[in-house]
Amino acid sequence: MVQEFKDFIAKGNVMDMAVGIIIGAAFTAIVGSLVSDLINPIISLFMGGIDFSGLYVLLGAGDYASIAAAEEAGAAVFAYGRFIMAVINFLIIAWVVFLLVKAVNRAKDATAKPAEEAPAADPGPTELEILMEIRDSLKK
Repeated sequence: MVQEFKDFIAKGNVMDMAVGIIIGAAFTAIVGSLVSDLINPIISLFMGGIDFSGLYVLLGAGDYASIAAAEEAGAAVFAYGRFIMAVINFLIIAWVVFLLVKAVNRAKDATAKPAEEAPAADPGPTELEILMEIRDSLKK
């Protein structure tokens, strides 16, 4: 059982997956910073200074200056702005991952050796050519 587990862990796929998860976690921090520190301010600039994450609807009585104040007071809020930001973050992360995979695939294709073209094997005569030969030899 222990040897079987060691064999499983030593397989390349498991190690590749573990490395991918670790790099993915580190990459998440980078992309999160990219989104919150660079892209969201630009989106906010074009949207007239609106910060989507602060948009909410109060689901009860009271009047609060911000979503943080409402949550701190224990009020029920419908934080649709956070959902909008989560969707925007997802789309940005998906785009960055797409570009990353595209770059990796391009690098992989550039380093791959072009396959030598094998000489085409002579397929021999077609069925029609054989039938024509038979017809011609029967005519003789």
